[in-house]
Amino acid sequence: MVADILAAPRADEPDPPPPPVAGSRLKRRPAAWVAMYHSVSDCRDDPYNVTVTPARLDRQLAWMARRGLRGVSVRELLAARARGAAGGLVGLTFDDGYTDFVTTALPVLRRRGFTATVFVLPGRLGGENAWEPTGPRKPLLDVDGIRGAVAAGMEVASHGLTHLDLTKTPDRVLHTEVHDSRHRLAGIIGADIEGFCYPYGRVDERAADAVRRAGYRYACAIGPGPAGSGDFALPRIHVGQADTAVRLELKRRLARYYGRALEAA
Repeated sequence: MVADILAAPRADEPDPPPPPVAGSRLKRRPAAWVAMYHSVSDCRDDPYNVTVTPARLDRQLAWMARRGLRGVSVRELLAARARGAAGGLVGLTFDDGYTDFVTTALPVLRRRGFTATVFVLPGRLGGENAWEPTGPRKPLLDVDGIRGAVAAGMEVASHGLTHLDLTKTPDRVLHTEVHDSRHRLAGIIGADIEGFCYPYGRVDERAADAVRRAGYRYACAIGPGPAGSGDFALPRIHVGQADTAVRLELKRRLARYYGRALEAA
């Protein structure tokens, strides 16, 4: 059953009761987890599985709300965890800083009373996703869009300058991507930038150390990072168009088992 659900998209269906999961280790509900989104649009050309439609996003957020879960920025999630109050919170992240975060995702988030973190690329302001060799060209946030996200109560954080794999860059480029992006964004929004997200989710000890030394307070990866990286390689759960209620429930339950849940502070 798990393999069937995770293998292919399912048609829309009413919210079912949670499927049974064997093993006491899987029955423990994680204190908190972080969902990873990218683009929100009705574009059907999606070779990298990084796009959800606004209708699907709304249903996914409704699924969270029905379970008493509330979507928040990573900054808010970590602050709540430090107080021992992260239960019932889900971190919502949107990578790459697409313009559709403001035009399409933001209205859906606000209807639910949720916040989120958008990771942007200050070296590509008003540009497009040129790092993807194929697929549709999508516009990226400009200065006005970034400021609009902040004005709406969202957290803006860094995705580096230009979307490079930091595990493969020379030290000088790594420093520029991590350090300069933080200062550019701080200048745009007039506030400190606390968070970073590793492009492609790829992180090693060198990249994590560069982010730490640049003054960030946390960084997001995808899977568990290097040993001892802690809040500088926070794991996340990918959420895509295929994730209906059953799949989301399975991902939530399996988060701790696969190292994708946040541990207590």
